Amino acid sequence: MSAKQEILDRVQHGVGKGYFAQRRAAALAVLEAKARGPQPAIPGALVDRFREKAESLASTLAGVVTWEAVPGAVADYLAANRLGSQAVVTPEIARLDWAGCGMTVDARGAVDADQVGVTGCFCAVAETGTLVLLSGADTPATVSLLPETHIALVDTARIVATMEDAFALLRAERGEVPRAINFISGPSRTGDIEQTIVLGAHGPCRVHLVLVGEGALPPA
Repeated sequence: MSAKQEILDRVQHGVGKGYFAQRRAAALAVLEAKARGPQPAIPGALVDRFREKAESLASTLAGVVTWEAVPGAVADYLAANRLGSQAVVTPEIARLDWAGCGMTVDARGAVDADQVGVTGCFCAVAETGTLVLLSGADTPATVSLLPETHIALVDTARIVATMEDAFALLRAERGEVPRAINFISGPSRTGDIEQTIVLGAHGPCRVHLVLVGEGALPPA
C-alpha cells in the first residue's frame, strides 16, 4: 500500500462513512421540512409597508392602476430627470406600448453604454423593501445591474410579507431555483471611503419603482 493510500484510508476511517450519511440525511430532512423561524408581524397593507421601506432605501416610487399606464409613467420619470427617452428593457415587458409614449426601447441584455434599464420583478418583499429578480432568457440580469438608472415594475399583487414568503412563492411557481436570484434593495451603495455613503458604487445610482395595481397610488 502506498503512503498516499494509507493516509486516505485513515482520513476515510476518521470521518466515518456512516456518520457522514447520517448527517446528510438529517440536513435533507431539515430542508424538506421547510420549517420557518420567527417572523415579524407586518400590520396594515403590504404595499404600504413596501413603499415605506423602499423610500427609506433611497428608491423613488410612482404608482399606476393598470399596466397600460406603465410606459407613460416611465416616460414621465425620464423626462423629469432629463434622462432622455431611450432604454433597454427585459423581453418579458417588451409587449407594452413604449413607442406610444415616445420611448425607444431595445428588448435585450444591457451593455456598458446603456444608461437606463427597465425590468419587471418576480416579486417584492414588504418587510425590507426588496425586489426579487430571477435570471432567464426573458429576464437578463444585466438590465438591472449595468445601467446607471434602473426602473422596476412591481405588481402590487406580488408583494409578499417576508423573504421566507418569497422563497415559498418561488418553490410553488418555479420548482427549481434559476441560475441567479438578485435581491435589490435600493441603489447600489458603499461606505468604504471615510464611512461616507456613496450611491452607484457597484451598480445603478438610481432605482425607480413603478407600482402597478391595487394600492399602487399612495394614500391621499
